[in-house]
Formats: sequence, C-alpha cells, structure tokens
Amino acid sequence: MGKNYETELPAGYREVFTVDAEKDKTFIIWMNVAAIVIAAVIILAGWLIIRPQGLIENYSLLRNLLLLAALFAYIVLHELVHGAAYKMLTGRKLTFGFTMTVAFCGVPDIYVYRKTALISLMAPFTVFTVVFLAMAFLLPDAWDRFYAVILLGVHAGGCAGDLYDTFLYLTKFRDPSTLMNDTGPKQTFYQAE
Repeated sequence: MGKNYETELPAGYREVFTVDAEKDKTFIIWMNVAAIVIAAVIILAGWLIIRPQGLIENYSLLRNLLLLAALFAYIVLHELVHGAAYKMLTGRKLTFGFTMTVAFCGVPDIYVYRKTALISLMAPFTVFTVVFLAMAFLLPDAWDRFYAVILLGVHAGGCAGDLYDTFLYLTKFRDPSTLMNDTGPKQTFYQAE
C-alpha cells in the first residue's frame, strides 16, 4: 500500500470507533486520570532516583519561571511535531487549536491510513521522551535534572490520548487498511466491511 491517505472515504468503509477528547466526558475523565497517574509515577521515580537536596536553600524563582515557560512551550511544540509528521506524510492542510480539554493538531479533510496515523501519533512521544531523558541525565545540577524529570512526567502524561489511540491501533485496528479521520480533538476510525 503506497498511499498515506484518502481524500474521500472509500466505498465499503464504515465507522467503527470514535475517540472524542472534546465531548466524551467519560473519556476526558479517564484520560485526565491516566495523565495524572503517569506524571506522578515518573516525577516520584525521578525524585527518588535524583534526590535533589535543599529545596529551600536552592529555591530559584528563575528556575521555576523557566519550568512554567518550558511547559507552555512544550504544549505548542508537541502539537507542531504531530503537524510536522502529518505534513511530511500527507502534504495536506493542518488545523491547530486549543479547547477547554485538549490542545490539538489534525488533518480533518482526509482519511489517513494506519501507518501514517501511528507515525504522527508517536512522533511527539518519541522526540520529547528522548529530549527530556537526555536532559534528566546530562544536566549538571540535581535540581535542573529533577525539573527535566517534571517535564518528562508532564510530557508522558500529556501523551495519554496519543498512547490510547496507539494502543487501539496495536490491539483493535491492526489491519493496515484502517483509516482515521483526525480533526484534532476527535479521531474517527473506519474499516472496510
């Protein structure tokens, strides 16, 4: 299969599943719980491994402001990496945005095949896991390394929706002909009958 996407849903395909991070309240709750648990586990593990000393003596307003700026920048960069993957694989127009529940990047005017979707879904997870792990191991100061772990935890937790969609592809939608329409907050899966 050489194509990465379809501009129209091919004949014989039907909708089989939808993930809606904007309107499905149960999904939103579960993804937020998963995000918090994932982030907490990573941050706690980082604290136990790095064991930064002297919280009060080493407090730095600048370091905390840089962490907040990095967290906001990360959200934007995460979506840009999704977009870069989609753009390289499809060349199609992207949509970006924020809702009350999710930041997103989508390609709403096409239906992407499984491989294209998986690459776009996993691109930010792969890129930023490497970046934040490298920072956690290579920065010279223990507090800076721990702040990198905080970024790693928030990143991994923030990927909960991407990881869920990836899990669906790895378990439920293994057929390479599976198509997905990704509006950003909502992914609709289609399979041939």
